[in-house]
Amino acid sequence: MQGIQGEKGGNRMTDLIPIWIDTDTGVDDAVALLCALKLDKLAIRGISSVAGNVEHAKTFKNCRNVLAYAGREDIKVYPGAIKPMCVELDDASEVHGKDGLGGVVIPESPAEKETMHAWDAIYEAAKKEDGKLQIVAVGPLTNIANAIISHPDLKGMVKRILIMGGAAVGGNATMAAEFNIYADPHSAETVMQSGIPVVMFGLDVTVDAYLNGKDIQDIRDFNTKISKFFADVVQSNLNFYIKNYKREILCIHDACPLIYLQYPEIFTGQKAGVYVETQSRLCFGKTVTDIWSDTKFKTRETMVMLGVDREKFASTLKGLLQQY
Repeated sequence: MQGIQGEKGGNRMTDLIPIWIDTDTGVDDAVALLCALKLDKLAIRGISSVAGNVEHAKTFKNCRNVLAYAGREDIKVYPGAIKPMCVELDDASEVHGKDGLGGVVIPESPAEKETMHAWDAIYEAAKKEDGKLQIVAVGPLTNIANAIISHPDLKGMVKRILIMGGAAVGGNATMAAEFNIYADPHSAETVMQSGIPVVMFGLDVTVDAYLNGKDIQDIRDFNTKISKFFADVVQSNLNFYIKNYKREILCIHDACPLIYLQYPEIFTGQKAGVYVETQSRLCFGKTVTDIWSDTKFKTRETMVMLGVDREKFASTLKGLLQQY
């Protein structure tokens, strides 16, 4: 695997950050992948797909096809979990479309399909990185939990896990829970209590990591194959935001942890204790934090992101897409 993700065959540099991306490729996942390929300090060691925004067969296909469309079919994509650990799959096709990409059709990837399970592929990648691998999970955490359960020694091989999921306040799947955690809360709790450091990018920060109408038009005006794909693929999400929130904005939730790895100064957060509710009738799937409570959890090692410089986030994202 080549080190840098900006260009094929780039020279490997010692200061690159080795990462693994786990995704349920829908609309913002696709945009996040396009950004990741142009973040020149990241070395993508592999990608895995998981059921979430849509069923697994579609997220696997979408991930492969988006990479190929961006000219990076050399990056291997591994198939993951087809259903959550303990609950039935409850997808987000009303937001991302039945195919996960808002009905946008792109060519099939010519790359050979990988057959190794995602959790085993993650483990194999971690063994090679001498404790430096960082996992970026932007979908339900089923694959990551499976990796932790299947390979107990993984804990000492992964530097940290960065997730897009959860919320210190509120939710979107329910009044209390964010979609990625709600989709598989038992896996999320497994990850949170694994002992591996976690950085959580929940709705508290990602709803402010948005593009406005001008930003979207700026990207359209790049007039490239990728900018046209962006404009087409985000339209279903944009329609959703306009209909439900009466604002022409586009939250790019899943790009947050990836951009953070190269530009941490754009975000702010604080350490907290975080547990996932797996039994409550009203708060099932909620990430319970102690940030604003007088009583604190005994263990407070999760970095919970709470703020983002919206203007810098948008300009950074536009700059990455302009590189195509």
